[in-house]
Amino acid sequence: QVQLVESGGGLVQAGGSLRLSCVASIRTFSSYTMGWFRQAPGKEREFVAAIRWSDGNTDYADSVKGRFTISRDNAKNTVYLQMNSLKPEDSAVYYCAAKYRSADYYFAYYYWGQGTQVTVSS
Repeated sequence: QVQLVESGGGLVQAGGSLRLSCVASIRTFSSYTMGWFRQAPGKEREFVAAIRWSDGNTDYADSVKGRFTISRDNAKNTVYLQMNSLKPEDSAVYYCAAKYRSADYYFAYYYWGQGTQVTVSS
């Protein structure tokens, strides 16, 4: 059974940084496109960033481009989200997601983590 476990969330002041981690219990982790999504209270879940399984290419939501960086360590079955220059509007529950051998960044993720709370104070 695939499990995704996020960590690294917390409370930070505006302008600060956090690094989220997601450890996956997937035997063939390198074959999965990995994504980060977030959901703020009263809002729909939205795409944040993703890294493709085949070539390591990445994509980001416009709202986080230049501030967030997604990366992966296949040897550790882990995907990271480095978040810099955080803003209050970045506050949300952040979810890690995975899907097998997909070129698409945005849709149809099959496995999801439980989420980690990020709160940015002004």
